[in-house]
Amino acid sequence: RRTASPAGSPHGQTWPTGARITCGDLPTIVYDRPQFIRLMQNLIGNAVKYRDPLQAPVIAVTARLEGDEWIFSVVDNGIGVDRQYFERIFRIFQRLHTRDRYEGTGIGLAVCKKIVERHAGRIWLESEGLGKGTSFVFTLPITAETAASAI
Repeated sequence: RRTASPAGSPHGQTWPTGARITCGDLPTIVYDRPQFIRLMQNLIGNAVKYRDPLQAPVIAVTARLEGDEWIFSVVDNGIGVDRQYFERIFRIFQRLHTRDRYEGTGIGLAVCKKIVERHAGRIWLESEGLGKGTSFVFTLPITAETAASAI
């Protein structure tokens, strides 16, 4: 476990797909760095992968302090998710699309859930439905080490 700000911040980075990623003010947190990097890579990577084919991906990474936890959001303007799949999407090997349409193994979001839960947090998604984009939201409890960054 380390205390540090997220490494390799994608703020302002343009990806080969034309994706534009912005980051709000992010806290300094105590976490397992390789796992947190994998979490963010999976969430941002999915936002790029499941983009609307008619527009460049726009992704915003934000965090806010609420009560005794940090609430992080990775919000995109992609293809969205139907409400009926909100829980299923976090199960291992569960895919919503065929492999010929989107590459992948169906483990990325299951790994994200394990990482967040290992850090005593929760993860969920919000979407108004197909074509409306997706917000992946996760929490991490505030600790004595992170309390100073909230001031």
